[in-house]
Amino acid sequence: MENLYDKLYAYSKSDFYPFHMPGHKRNLLITEFTNPFSVDITEIDGFDNLHHAEGILKHAEERAANLYGSEETHFIVNGSTCGILSAISACTKHGDKIIMARNCHKAAYHGVFLRELKTEYVYPQSEHRLGLNGGLNPEEIRELLIKDRSIKAVFITSPTYDGIVSDVETIGKITHEYGIPLIVDEAHGAHFGFHSYFPENSIKSGADIVIHSIHKTLPSLTQTALIHVNGKLVDREKIRKYLDIYQTSSPSYVLMASIDSCIRLIESEGDRLFSEYAARLSVLRERLKRLKYIKLADCGIRGTSRIADMDLSKLVLSVRETGLTGKQLYHILLDEYHLQMEMAAGDYVLAMTSIADTEDGFIRLAEALEDIEKKYEVELLNGVTGSGGPETDYAAEKRHCLRDVTDQEKHTGGYLQSMLKNEIVMKISDAENVRMKEISITDSESEISGEYVYLYPPGIPIIVPGERISRNLIELISYYKNSGLSIEGLNDRESRKIKILG
Repeated sequence: MENLYDKLYAYSKSDFYPFHMPGHKRNLLITEFTNPFSVDITEIDGFDNLHHAEGILKHAEERAANLYGSEETHFIVNGSTCGILSAISACTKHGDKIIMARNCHKAAYHGVFLRELKTEYVYPQSEHRLGLNGGLNPEEIRELLIKDRSIKAVFITSPTYDGIVSDVETIGKITHEYGIPLIVDEAHGAHFGFHSYFPENSIKSGADIVIHSIHKTLPSLTQTALIHVNGKLVDREKIRKYLDIYQTSSPSYVLMASIDSCIRLIESEGDRLFSEYAARLSVLRERLKRLKYIKLADCGIRGTSRIADMDLSKLVLSVRETGLTGKQLYHILLDEYHLQMEMAAGDYVLAMTSIADTEDGFIRLAEALEDIEKKYEVELLNGVTGSGGPETDYAAEKRHCLRDVTDQEKHTGGYLQSMLKNEIVMKISDAENVRMKEISITDSESEISGEYVYLYPPGIPIIVPGERISRNLIELISYYKNSGLSIEGLNDRESRKIKILG
């Protein structure tokens, strides 16, 4: 039986190229880390304590705050999840109400559960050309705040997993008019603000709390993150209290050193590294724009569907108008070209890039996609309107993915492109205490869900406990299953059954 270390070591010596997180891309030329065992210690004399930082860790956090332009910054070694839970807990009391973007990571829903909060959801606009979730409408947040003055905080995700940026500055101004804090999960935007090629970070845009997963888009080890606190609307003592609660009492010095090393790298070499990266990335994107069938999401979607900006480090490669699915393209790139993408969705694949990517890696991706357009032209053409020709195996598989989807949905592209707006019957925390039973998903229409259902990645629930199950949801789960996408959250690992209340 193989063991994990041996498999990881063998993989590290292979020619598989990482278009996925973490942002260091296993590029030893950009990091200065030695054998981690040699620097793995506990809280010994001279090395401070993360939960009561007074010396070297306090100074390291201050450097991070200065780099990002934040008033206060804390290291996190339990990932952005810890920061999200701490932020929600610090800004609310048990039973309070919060506004939350529906396309938030599951960690935000867990924060709602732990504080037994009531939620008002705001939904991202639909971007129909590529099938992405667009930005948030700030005026919808204003309307909810006018309607209910008991709301204690607003929680949004920007950028999204796909790189869509909402108008954080306007949303922040609106929340501040009502004296409540704006929390931004900017996990995928830790690189924002370091070069004009990328958007400004949410700290500069006026958010009160910003959470960064620096391991996602910067050269730092997995699980490393930062939480930034600004303004006077957040009780900073509570932030520190909940970080103590949610963060391990034995924080890894290897991970903390990784954060500090990353911060010092950006301080000393950031201008050069980001300028060179932006230049390489710009060349790659221009080359990918010339693809005939596979479409690259670009700046053309700015200003549409409430999209304030686009993170160009994310390469969203759409096969929507072709005879391939996102999963098929994902596997072609992996199996035939040894290029590991970050994610496959129904109609696109996502490649993540960072300052640690090499020119050789970018060339490999461009050449692979160009080769795929030649090698699989019949399959790609099969989905183009009016192309004619016999149905290929790939196109037949794509049709199979949609076999349980209604004809109306195929033509309108409704819930396959948008976040479902499920009926909320009760709070997530209340559903936890109700008797449950497990039934077939196909027979669950109109029942109340007792479980989360989400694709992972990215971990955004399509239904949460306490919401009513609709026919659209059942068809969407079937579509995801037929597409070979990873459905998680259900107790039934085969995704055939769901727990319902009653």
